[in-house]
Amino acid sequence: MEDASIEPGTPPADVVHVGTWFGHPKPLFWLFGTEMWERFGYYGMRALLTLYLTKHFVLGDRASTGLYGGYTALVYLTPLVGGLLADQYLGSKRAVRFGALMMAIGYFTLAFGGTAAKPYQVVDGQRYEVVVEHFRDAPTSDPAEARYLVDGGQKLKMRGNDDGSMSLLGANGQEVRKLAKGSFTEQAERSAVLTMIMLMALSLISVGNGFFKPNISTMVGELYQPGDRRRDAGFTIFYMGINTGSILGQLLCAIFADTIGWPAGLGLAGVAMVISFLMISYHGGRLDAYGNAPRRTGPDRAMLIYVLAVLAVPVIYFLFVNLMATEKPPEGSGFVGYLMSLPIMGKLLFGTFIVSVPGILIWSFLKGSRKEGEMMLAAMVLIVFNVVFWTLFEQAGSSLTLFADRNTDRSVFGLFSLSAPQTQNFNPISIVLLAPLMSILWGWLARRGWEPSIPIKFSIALVGVGAGFLFLVWGSVFAGPDFKVGLWWLAGLYVIHSAAELCISPVGLSMITKLSIARIVGMMMGVWFLSISVAQYVAGVVAQFASVETVGGQVTNLKVSLETYVGVFTSIAEIAIGAGVILFLLSFFLKRWMHGVT
Repeated sequence: MEDASIEPGTPPADVVHVGTWFGHPKPLFWLFGTEMWERFGYYGMRALLTLYLTKHFVLGDRASTGLYGGYTALVYLTPLVGGLLADQYLGSKRAVRFGALMMAIGYFTLAFGGTAAKPYQVVDGQRYEVVVEHFRDAPTSDPAEARYLVDGGQKLKMRGNDDGSMSLLGANGQEVRKLAKGSFTEQAERSAVLTMIMLMALSLISVGNGFFKPNISTMVGELYQPGDRRRDAGFTIFYMGINTGSILGQLLCAIFADTIGWPAGLGLAGVAMVISFLMISYHGGRLDAYGNAPRRTGPDRAMLIYVLAVLAVPVIYFLFVNLMATEKPPEGSGFVGYLMSLPIMGKLLFGTFIVSVPGILIWSFLKGSRKEGEMMLAAMVLIVFNVVFWTLFEQAGSSLTLFADRNTDRSVFGLFSLSAPQTQNFNPISIVLLAPLMSILWGWLARRGWEPSIPIKFSIALVGVGAGFLFLVWGSVFAGPDFKVGLWWLAGLYVIHSAAELCISPVGLSMITKLSIARIVGMMMGVWFLSISVAQYVAGVVAQFASVETVGGQVTNLKVSLETYVGVFTSIAEIAIGAGVILFLLSFFLKRWMHGVT
């Protein structure tokens, strides 16, 4: 799981805490609960989103993973604005409350998916109806589900072939017709209104998240006076709230969606956000002294900010529509053609990042000392490699979830089976179990002077994310005749990835604050979160390379599907390990440029 975006504040000097909660100020309980329920909603919905788009809306792999990447990119981008508005005008508490309300409305809106889209095939320009027998509109499909193309009143079973063609089989199982690769495409009849509601819901959640995410951690920091040794422990408890909410959300939202339906699973995320809103709003006065608006002269601008936030929703909606409408670049168009074909969101993210990184570096060397310039250069190099790490790590909600649904035997010792969304829980569970062990390991190494430098920890993280994918690729060798990999190979990937995450996530924000020139540390924090936002977007693009032919959200040939995922995951592993080796070689220069920062 991600870090808590810690930005400690300072409590009012006259605050006196009455009683404690696990040895900490009692208001920590209310902030812990507010964050836990928000993470319940966010990760519960996120676990379902890609499957919801591919199965219920039948958008296809490419559009679904691209939309998922765009949404998660905004999750990390909007907090830059929300944090600034809270610092200058709203105060953290009002920002969190408003964000929680927006997100709750967004989750409930997302639950209004209506009737599932109806797939059809276009073969050589002609439309054919597709009938799906035993269709189950839920994260876990019915194993007996079968798809037929209706041709002249005859139902022909659809079977994908290894060469990308499709065979249409008669009632006796014999091939009646063969469709050449590229001669057929899947389309779907879906309600334009329901699609609009879905995109508006994602827009509401994106805006609400921008107000919530950066400001709840600020309030935790305000509970402790400078020098209070309980601060780190308090944030550790708060961090446990993040993982607790994540585990529960990904477990229960998936169960509700599978047993009752998509509206129940996504609606449960909305219920969690309502609880989060109630905890930050009705706390019996325990949070009265924290997260208040800064003293300013003139009228309160809160209402204006709320109105502008609501007006931002259709702007984000437009970005999502543009993202979905973007076509693949023509073959042979090259890198320039790829850049020109990017949706508006991609152009904005890449453009801002590509301009800001060298621009800040040039300013640093011109305005700062040589030492400051070198420290900033080290920070920027690490930020670039941070993009690579999160791009590959964040396949969890997209390509890895689709792999879990299509090519994973999810049986647990033959006793029961996990649903595809629930497999994402291997990450937070591993984080909870591994974090204390990693802390002990770093402490043991530090006492002996062997603790790796920050650049080497980053390089270990990159090699680790590659090793996780190689582990899963190794497991594919043992896939059965059903072309499904055992669950524990996927679990092993998540365990390895979690260990890698613990090498990079906890030190990232701290590294930025230590290496940045003091007067632009806020800007550098913005670049750090921008780098994660870019990574989330690119993660969606990478997941598109793992797209396979589907009918109604289901693959027509599991062998081809497995080969596609194995090929993409192998390439990902090679890129990650290669980047890790390059960073390891650069680490000796970076360590010198960091001038003693550890």
